[in-house]
Amino acid sequence: MRNLNIIPFFQAVYFFLTAIWPFIHLESFLFVTGPKTDIWLVKTVSLLLLPYAVLLVYLSFSGKKNLIIALSISICCLSLSIIDLYYYFKGVIRWVYLIDCFLQIFFLIYWMYYIRLKLRNY
Repeated sequence: MRNLNIIPFFQAVYFFLTAIWPFIHLESFLFVTGPKTDIWLVKTVSLLLLPYAVLLVYLSFSGKKNLIIALSISICCLSLSIIDLYYYFKGVIRWVYLIDCFLQIFFLIYWMYYIRLKLRNY
């Protein structure tokens, strides 16, 4: 399982960069993702990703397996991918969010595999 720690680390970096981007340079974030009416909501969602990034860093460098963290991150990935798809097809957000959706699905598949291995070892 040690060689699979790269995926949680990659996801941690992705969540961290996604979370800080609107705070570092909001104009470029809006240029890529499209105009927003509620900037406070952009920043709120960004901040909500930070605890997940911290948990992912923990799992990346810890040899321990943690089912609760894996389930939490799985739910996060599932939720973000559903939100991306729903609002894209409603015409609210740009196509660029489909890239995030596919990444979230990739991460979700990893976490389902991780959970399956964890439950098998019980």
